[in-house]
Amino acid sequence: MIPSHTTTDLTGKLLIAMPGMEDPRFEHTVVFMCAHSEEGSMGLIINRPTADITMPMLMDQLNIVVSTDLRGKPVYFGGPVEQGRGFVLHSPDFESDVATLNVSPVFRMTATLDILEEIAAGQGPDKRITMLGYAGWGPGQLESEIAQNGWLTCDASVDLVFDTPNQVKWETALASMGVSAVALSASGGHA
Repeated sequence: MIPSHTTTDLTGKLLIAMPGMEDPRFEHTVVFMCAHSEEGSMGLIINRPTADITMPMLMDQLNIVVSTDLRGKPVYFGGPVEQGRGFVLHSPDFESDVATLNVSPVFRMTATLDILEEIAAGQGPDKRITMLGYAGWGPGQLESEIAQNGWLTCDASVDLVFDTPNQVKWETALASMGVSAVALSASGGHA
């Protein structure tokens, strides 16, 4: 039975998808948790760059004039909810005049156009990941998935989130907990 209250606040932590994750959209993903409460949870997948959308394309679609080189800068799949909505997970050196969520002392999240305009002008936060969509859970849903061995949780570091290559973020997040990816089983057990 899943408790009706949140026992641990996962805001600012990472979720690491277990090998047995049944939803292919989350297979081998690392999710940065922006909010977690009794009302539900919201996170952003930080290791899934999209294959078909780049920063220059996104800026062009939004009619934002670009005065810096954004070639090769990906836009990430942040999750399956509201995939037309943009989010920027970033370092604390940028604060939107409109709305920036202070997730932790070293992470911020902004979901307004002004941050994209700053990035296009060569300004904005030093470290950032731009994504479309987010991962969302209703009350108790994430806790249930964790209890069913769907996710592991660990601390989020700036290096892991922003500087680790996407193709090894999952393994690196596991290693930060002292867990080897090859040692994980796709099915959990109960003692």
